[in-house]
This record gives sequence, structure tokens and C-alpha cells, in this order.
Amino acid sequence: MTRTPPPPYVPGHGLLTGRTAVITAAAGAGIGGATARRFLEEGARVLLSDAHTRRLKETETALAAAFGTDSVAAQTCDVTDEAQVQALYDTAVRLHGRLDITVNNAGLGGTADLADMTDEQWNRVLDVTLGGTFRCTRAALRRFRDTGTGGVVVNNASVVGWRAQTGQAHYAAAKAGVMALTRCAAAEAAAYGVRVNAVSPSLAMHPHLAKVTTTELLDELTAREAFGRYAEPWEIANVIVFLAGDYSSYMTGETVSVSSQRA
Repeated sequence: MTRTPPPPYVPGHGLLTGRTAVITAAAGAGIGGATARRFLEEGARVLLSDAHTRRLKETETALAAAFGTDSVAAQTCDVTDEAQVQALYDTAVRLHGRLDITVNNAGLGGTADLADMTDEQWNRVLDVTLGGTFRCTRAALRRFRDTGTGGVVVNNASVVGWRAQTGQAHYAAAKAGVMALTRCAAAEAAAYGVRVNAVSPSLAMHPHLAKVTTTELLDELTAREAFGRYAEPWEIANVIVFLAGDYSSYMTGETVSVSSQRA
């Protein structure tokens, strides 16, 4: 298979100038961190969150050095804890006077055949991946509704919400739930000018993913991609920028596949 190299990095064009965004699971080198950087390059102010305080602080420091302390803040948040979720969104409004965008990127994976899967494995993946998206979407929608200023929610789903993959019943069920939650939230939130969409990546490589799966599985998944390579996290972030900005003004309730996966 021919491996196509990644395209050149896309520069910012001010697509999110003046807007305030909350991004969960934004510490480190994955999709959340890439989205935070892309939002800043597009002119947004960003409140980063993550359950990993040390990595979060390192990410905040690096981004603040590049984009200024007025544009970057961070707050530890475990999306399974309702009080922490509420505090996160309260902070966004307190810092900047408004909330415009929330990107629900937090999720938890793992590999276990269903016959051997424990209740704890099932519940943990569902609580972080689907429950966390629910809590953060709810928190954002309440603030959007009460202020009447509109807003955007972008959720991170996955192609496994559509396609079967062994060992991924809990993760697939959670991501399919994220897609359904996106559609239902969009139908309700349209009444107060809010759009809710999702991205559905196939394989975006980052160091954490390499630690929680096998080389054999990553090679197998990569072989399914038409470009012969995994996505760079910023390639997923580019589509999140599109969904968060004005170019997608007539899109809501949609899940956009960001994938070259053939089967």
C-alpha cells in the first residue's frame, strides 16, 4: 500500500476571532490539544480542561507562551463529576463574560471481548465517553439558552459508532450514543439558536493511543485507511474548527466522518 504523506499544516484565518471555547481532554498531543491550538490560531480564547492536572498545566504553559495569557486558561475537570463540570463552565463565563463554543473531546477506550468484559469496564467507558459528553453538553446548553446568544457544541464520536470492531463493544456503544445524543440535542437546541454537531474520526495517532493498544492493531487499522496512514490530530481539529465556525451555519445534528477508512 502506498503511504501518502500528510499535507502541509493549514495556517489560521481568523475564523473564530473573539469567541470563547471550552475544550475537554485538551492536555497533551491528541485531538483535544490539537483543537486547542487550532482554535487559538483562529483567534479564539480557550479554556482547557483535562483530568490530568500535570499534563494540563504543561499544555497551558506552552500555549500561553505562544498565544498569550489572555487567550489561554486551564481548569482540571473530571467529566464524570457534575460539580467539576459546572465549575468549568462557570469559569469560562467568569473569565470572558460569555461562552460561544464547547468541544466535548473527553473519552475513554479499552479492549475487552464482550463475554469477558466486567461491569466496571463497561460502566467506566460509558460514564466518561457518553456520560461526560452528556454532562458537558447539558452545562453548555443551559448557558446558551439562558443568555440567548446562541452557541455551538461539537462532540467527538468515532467511526466505531457505525462499524463493528472486536473488543470495542463498550467504546462503540458509547460513541454511537454520542451520535444519538448529538442528534437529539440539536433538535432541542435549534429553538434557541444553538447548533450541535459531531466529528467521527477513524484513526488519529497520538502518544497515549500507542500506549493503550497494540502495534498489531494499529497496523491493521492503518492498513484500512485509503491514504495508507493515520490522521494527524490537527487534521481532525480542522474539521472541528469548521463545525465551530460560521461556514457550517446551516448544519446541526450531523456527524461528519473524518476518515479515509475503506472498510
